[in-house]
Amino acid sequence: MNPLRLAIGGGIGSGKSQVGRLLVERGFAVLDADRVGHSVLSGNHPVARQVAERWPEAVTGGKVDRRSLGRIVFDDPDQLAELEAITHPAIRNGISRWAREAGDRPAAVEIPLLADLVEGSWVWVIVETPLKLRKKRLRERGMSDGEIEARLAAQPSHKKWSEAADFVIGNAGTRDQLARTLDDTLARIRASTPARSAADPTGAG
Repeated sequence: MNPLRLAIGGGIGSGKSQVGRLLVERGFAVLDADRVGHSVLSGNHPVARQVAERWPEAVTGGKVDRRSLGRIVFDDPDQLAELEAITHPAIRNGISRWAREAGDRPAAVEIPLLADLVEGSWVWVIVETPLKLRKKRLRERGMSDGEIEARLAAQPSHKKWSEAADFVIGNAGTRDQLARTLDDTLARIRASTPARSAADPTGAG
């Protein structure tokens, strides 16, 4: 049987990372797509240089300040689309390379946007959490109300996340409840996911 590949989606503050930690406990290789995004905006990466040239006001000490960049682009859909056009190809390549390196292990990528960042037959698992609870979590991360509203406005609606979902996990309770829901979802995924092509065991296209 070919290894399972999951794309863990959901709005900011929904608990994707919590699901990711539970998957690690269950033997999955797990990657946060934000970490790949951070890497392409760091150091002397060609993408970082391109972004610094386009948004010099987001550069501090010769490096792209992601928080400053976020304040700019999340208030402007056109600039956000421009940034994604620059960064997403490199992020997609990084995820694809990581998936190949995972080999036969089941693997999951936490993805904050409905974007073309995974290739092939990945299963989309969407984490749903009440908006009030999501905002509480984001404040605990140190985000201001203005930053929270800008990020929420830039992300897909609940309807769009739901339409993209192959499976949905509710995350409004305890960690133990989430773990039980995840285990049930994994069982259903494994029972329903068709075998991937033997020529493409990573599901990476």
